[in-house]
Amino acid sequence: MVSYQLVIDCANPERMARFWADALRYKLEPPPDGFDTWRAYWRSIGVPEDELGEGDGNDSIVDPEGRGPRIWFQQVPEGKVVKNRFHLDVLVGGKRDETPLETRRARVDAEVERLVKAGASVVRVHSQPGADHYAVAMLDPEGNEFDVV
Repeated sequence: MVSYQLVIDCANPERMARFWADALRYKLEPPPDGFDTWRAYWRSIGVPEDELGEGDGNDSIVDPEGRGPRIWFQQVPEGKVVKNRFHLDVLVGGKRDETPLETRRARVDAEVERLVKAGASVVRVHSQPGADHYAVAMLDPEGNEFDVV
């Protein structure tokens, strides 16, 4: 079996972890047993202070049901300058063969509204007359693209 995590470069790992935990219905990953914070854990294994970033180090999220991958938000000095080559789709609408388009549209719109309140912004709506597809392209708080479908 292959195990993996997603790593997302960013300027503010704690902010991004909180946003994406909310967006994906994940939870902040608790620090290892015996440590009050991730920062304390990283110090204990010798990570240099200048690599620890800001805050308590709450920079990873996990699926509370254990099905999805761990996601770690890694602080980097450079900002995002080009379009993502990889993005997430937040799937909330339902399956095409089981859920009518209007129901999928209402679910997507409700999720978009929730994510805007959490710090995301809308880029564009993907909807064409006669097409059985509806999605909204969005940006997370640091400008990374994702879709709500």
